[in-house]
Amino acid sequence: MSESYLLAGRFGAATRLTPKALRLYAEQGLLVPAYTDPATGYRYYAPEQAARARLIARLRRLGIPVGRVAQLIELDATSRLAELRSWLAAQNERLVEQSELVDAIARQTDGQDAELAQAIAIRDVPACKLIYRQRLVAIDGLDPFVASAEADIRSYLGRCGIANDGAMTVHFHDTVSRDSEGLVEVAIAYAGSVEPADDLRIRLQATRREVYLPVPPSYEAFPRILRVYDAIEAWLDAQSDINGSGSPYEITPGSHGASFDVAYPIT
Repeated sequence: MSESYLLAGRFGAATRLTPKALRLYAEQGLLVPAYTDPATGYRYYAPEQAARARLIARLRRLGIPVGRVAQLIELDATSRLAELRSWLAAQNERLVEQSELVDAIARQTDGQDAELAQAIAIRDVPACKLIYRQRLVAIDGLDPFVASAEADIRSYLGRCGIANDGAMTVHFHDTVSRDSEGLVEVAIAYAGSVEPADDLRIRLQATRREVYLPVPPSYEAFPRILRVYDAIEAWLDAQSDINGSGSPYEITPGSHGASFDVAYPIT
């Protein structure tokens, strides 16, 4: 064995990798020893493996899973940097979302967002017929799904000779986040007679009461829209004679000049 080769301990010290990490990366095929002594089992690494080892160490310090590291180290430098910048942007978005959730907890504790709370109102909604589409989506897929569903539904109503300018509601039957999908329903009110088609379904929306809040323009985008939901839920929690009776929904167009309202059915 050439003296230029390093035992695992010395190689790990030079590249800031622990013996445990070196064993794991060898097992995963990320960083295989240049030579293993069959008699002693000692593992030796070549000096030219140091750059790869340091790259692996830095990627792992970023918190990137081993499986993803295995993909990144095989890319050329330009492609790898592009992937890492995209990953970093996603991490920054997640941090913004987490910060907003912490703020939401603080608002729940000290009763902030009084301006939003003052805009909350109650109204009666007459019965109507709805044609709708449902799908499991995460946050990244929410806007494209809503846009495509609305376009398909309005187009279908038009082809059936039915007025297609009714209000649109987006119902959130489950929690929708970056990490998990939730069931979302896009529905449009219509008058007349039409048959369901493909994944477009029809139902009657009974007369109901709802608590609603016209969404200010600065609150329309995620994650600030969560503050609107928080404000209504805090308002509901403070009422002794009013209870939420179902999942929330967004109504387009909104009231009082807002692009859309957020509403909860109540009893």
